[in-house]
Amino acid sequence: MRFAPEHVVERWTGRTRDWCVVIPVINEGERIGRLLARMSALNIADLADIVIVDGGSTDGSLAPERLDAHRVAGLIRKTGPGKLSAQLLCAYAFALDQGYRGVVTIDGNDKDDPDAIPDFIDALEEGWDFVQASRYVPGGVAENTPWLRDLAIRLIHAPALSLASGFRWTDTTQGFRAYSRRLLEDPRLAIFRPEFRDYELLAYLNYRAPRLGFRCVERPTARRYPRGEKTPSKIRPFRGEYALLKTLLDVCLGRFNPPRVS
Repeated sequence: MRFAPEHVVERWTGRTRDWCVVIPVINEGERIGRLLARMSALNIADLADIVIVDGGSTDGSLAPERLDAHRVAGLIRKTGPGKLSAQLLCAYAFALDQGYRGVVTIDGNDKDDPDAIPDFIDALEEGWDFVQASRYVPGGVAENTPWLRDLAIRLIHAPALSLASGFRWTDTTQGFRAYSRRLLEDPRLAIFRPEFRDYELLAYLNYRAPRLGFRCVERPTARRYPRGEKTPSKIRPFRGEYALLKTLLDVCLGRFNPPRVS
């Protein structure tokens, strides 16, 4: 039995593909509409089933007619406590229960270019277990990234996780990534635990997966922050950034490792 935070499945049309694309959202407004439209233009639903996991939106952005128009197969609504990690656990548990071979996750705020999704699926088909998006590898695009965030990623977050994991990462705060089924259900990772509730899970996987010998790779992607409008983010300034740094330290020191596992 996998632990997953409390949630309800509000929409499910059934599995039709080997892969699914998980989109975590909360009050994304027109941003999720734009992302779904871009995915429709790329015919992503012909490659993977689209599953949205909602953290409690109240803005009407997930209206059934929008989901119908863009061939969204599933809508999961988290009803229990927690933030991004809790949302992802709901979706990943659901994906494994439905028999998917792997998942691609892309943020619902329309900052990432979904044209990389087919490449991520190809990488999973080739046997990679963890595909990490990166705006900093050759071919990647970083547009309008806030300068403080850019420095934090390049000088603190990615170097710390690279040192701790033994794998050279360049863009470890990116939520755009793909995982194999083998990785998600491995008991040595043990991701289905209640301690993953806020923003811990992403950093933990960057740290732990390479140490356990999973095949990891970065692929170039484009990440564009909007020009001339408030940067969409669920992380509160200062307090949220402090929490992320504390989480990073705890992850790198192995404090989220499963009990009795080296």
